[in-house]
Amino acid sequence: MLRAAKDAVDPGAAIDWLEAASPAAHASDTRLLASALLLHAQRPQSALGWAEGEEPALGVARARAELALGRREAAAQSYSRAIAIQADLADPALEEALAVPAETSAKIVDLKGRPVEAQIAPEPETHRRPTITFKDVGGLDDLKAEVRRKIILPFTRKALFDKFKKRAGGGILLYGPPGCGKTMLARATAGEVDATFVSVAIPEILSKWLGESEKHLASLFREARSKTPAVLFFDEIEALAGRRSISDSHHTSALVSTFLSEMDGVGADNEGVLVLAATNVPWAIDPAFRRQGRFDRVLFVPPPDAPARAAVLELMLADRPGAEGLNIAPIVNATSGFSSADLAQVVDVACDLAIEQSLDENHVVDLTNAHMTEAVRATRPTTLEWLTEARNYAKFANEGGLYDDVVAFLDKHKR
Repeated sequence: MLRAAKDAVDPGAAIDWLEAASPAAHASDTRLLASALLLHAQRPQSALGWAEGEEPALGVARARAELALGRREAAAQSYSRAIAIQADLADPALEEALAVPAETSAKIVDLKGRPVEAQIAPEPETHRRPTITFKDVGGLDDLKAEVRRKIILPFTRKALFDKFKKRAGGGILLYGPPGCGKTMLARATAGEVDATFVSVAIPEILSKWLGESEKHLASLFREARSKTPAVLFFDEIEALAGRRSISDSHHTSALVSTFLSEMDGVGADNEGVLVLAATNVPWAIDPAFRRQGRFDRVLFVPPPDAPARAAVLELMLADRPGAEGLNIAPIVNATSGFSSADLAQVVDVACDLAIEQSLDENHVVDLTNAHMTEAVRATRPTTLEWLTEARNYAKFANEGGLYDDVVAFLDKHKR
């Protein structure tokens, strides 16, 4: 496939050919090679484009390109997620380059992202932003009702639940396609229970030094227990809770064991601490985390339904030329299966079309339904690849009905 690049007389011409080619048209092994060549040629932005994809090996290549671009945190996240899925891809040299200082610890923040310990005096009321609650999450009414019943009520009606010896807290795993609102739902849940929101940055937990990752994780739980009610939120949880195997390093197994112990081990009193986690790859999570007392509640966050798509589009179109004259109903109907990120892409493409027309006609052209319709045709929903993979797991690895919600969603939408 790279014959054109290899046959180029001038090495620079080969690199130019790679930068002009379309990565999506080629297999993952070809993209890995192209990314490595571009990175060697000091073209990290182009190398990053060739490293896009769900395969773990591409995740490691993406980490190298992101590191070259100075995006250390993004690189650490890409690398951690990749080796959590396929441990034999571990690269000691890359780990050393990505190493987080041992003294770094996860930061406790409130719903506005401010460190808790920094809040000596409250801000004036006029400068406060509204707390994120379910009213800020469009659609997904069935899922919000389930979260309210299983998660929120034990916090807000604690006396009633105490009578039945039901405690507030525990663990909830949110899973679904990327870009569908798992993080937003987690923040809204914390807002509904008026709890301290502890957002965990995975790179700030992981350390190359033996035992440091486990110490960081244990310290994080201690902080949360001291500030109850508290919500601990782990995004891309597979980096900390990936499946263990005989081939795994001692470091990986020890971190998973520490996580399990902190959730419900002897002496782990997590009353009033809710552990929320999100993942795009629930099949990569160690099965031990789904035991009672750990992530015993697993909730599927599907692509946004029609009311959610309408709310997202209205928000994204606000203050754009001609937005008030748009009829978004046909666009909502035509975007079933689109994620919120996909809808943002639709709006961006429509705006590009309107800008292009404005330049041709030498005046500002309003957005129209024609622009939006053409943008929808040009945008492919990114959830389809995830749903296809999830269908396979639902068909062949649906232990205990774990993926029944995915099956129901696919049957309803015939995707």
